[in-house]
Amino acid sequence: MTGKQSTSTLESRLGGKVVGPDDDRYDAARRVWNGMIDRRPRWIVRCDGAADVIDAVNFARVHQLMVAVRGGGHNVAGSAVCDDGLVIDLSPMKKIDVDPIARTVRAQGGVTWGELDRETQAFGLAAPGGVVSTTGIAGLTLGGGVGWLRRKYGLSCDNLISVDIVTADGALRTASATETSDLFWGIRGGGGNFGVVISFEFQLHPVGPEVMFAGALYPLEQARTVVPCWRDFIRAAPEEVSSQAVFWSVPAVDAFPPHTRGAPVVALVAMHCGSPAEGQRALQPLREFGEPLIDLSGVMPFVQVQQLYDPFLPAGAFNYYWKSLELNGLDDQVLEAVIVAAESRPSPHTLLPIWHHGGAMNRPSARDSAYGDRSAEFLLSIDSTWSDPADNEKNIRWTRALWNDMHRFSSGSLYLNFAGFGEEGQALVQAAYGCDNYKRLVALKNKFDPANLFRLNQNILPTAAAGLPAATAVK
Repeated sequence: MTGKQSTSTLESRLGGKVVGPDDDRYDAARRVWNGMIDRRPRWIVRCDGAADVIDAVNFARVHQLMVAVRGGGHNVAGSAVCDDGLVIDLSPMKKIDVDPIARTVRAQGGVTWGELDRETQAFGLAAPGGVVSTTGIAGLTLGGGVGWLRRKYGLSCDNLISVDIVTADGALRTASATETSDLFWGIRGGGGNFGVVISFEFQLHPVGPEVMFAGALYPLEQARTVVPCWRDFIRAAPEEVSSQAVFWSVPAVDAFPPHTRGAPVVALVAMHCGSPAEGQRALQPLREFGEPLIDLSGVMPFVQVQQLYDPFLPAGAFNYYWKSLELNGLDDQVLEAVIVAAESRPSPHTLLPIWHHGGAMNRPSARDSAYGDRSAEFLLSIDSTWSDPADNEKNIRWTRALWNDMHRFSSGSLYLNFAGFGEEGQALVQAAYGCDNYKRLVALKNKFDPANLFRLNQNILPTAAAGLPAATAVK
């Protein structure tokens, strides 16, 4: 069967548009944010609604196809696309409905956080998202969702009210605290293991339209002085403040003075989600721990804060390999290890953020959702970023070595949205969820996806998976 014939056959069974290798749109449709990912699916089904997703899931299950699910296409691991299988592409599904009275929003699975923010901010409301506006709401939320509102309002998954999801049997289900509640527990942190989430309903909170942002970039040689000051500051900061210490190099872009470009720095960044006046007072100390090389602080629209990282992490322009690890603490020994790592980064584009947690995101118990234990106060993210494919091995090797070394300061838990390529398999997944939650997730996988149709993710292996046939393409 030729490519055109196979595409025609699939298209006759589905309502959506099907893009195959012979289609002029194919190369654009298969690209994802991470420039290192270059996969060639047999079909890309660009879904217009629930019926298209149901048909695509049923087709893939019947023909034992490898399945990838694409929302925003932004996940670092690149699991939104696969070789010689079927991609269920939700990116055409962009409907957003805001209820300003109930302070809720329902959005389809192809929406990005920038698109959601634009609609909710029209009413002075926001749902907790990430820190890059081009990220899809689907992948971020299903893996947890850590962003600028985390300490005041929690994770993205903490603010889910309900979802509509197509499970592996092709059934369209609603999951919430009162309907299919076991599945609702699992999707809040369990990733895409249980089906294709086609719509999300979030609780909204009053935020903006303007907030105070602090962005003081200190020379890296001042890190041993200013980062301990930041550590003391954040532990006394109100929950309206969410902050990071980011080890980086000043990007070579017009936004920065020419004489600063390429300089290694530690950026003390924070957002205060309350009134701008209160935020200015609360964040002022971050700008006074030394002599900043650059100070990007100021009152600005919330949507602008959400987009601040966008120019430095563009789609397709860089190769990305990101891993993370929760830290037991942030004493001087831990800080020294991170600073030494920052000094040895193989790429100036690589970021080493230390995320400060606490507040609302740490209040739920480990059993309240699949996300698991919330007790860690700090997360180290190793965001390796580079431009030359010839440097792939060097940067990945450096990242893995640092990640392994930092385990001496960690229980081994991590944030699964930043898990590299998940090379460690079930050991990595179990470390993230903890033993009790992992067992519960396996039971859910056995119930809703016993054949492991949805396995291109941080996969929870169903009990029967060892005896399953390998995925095959339709002949």
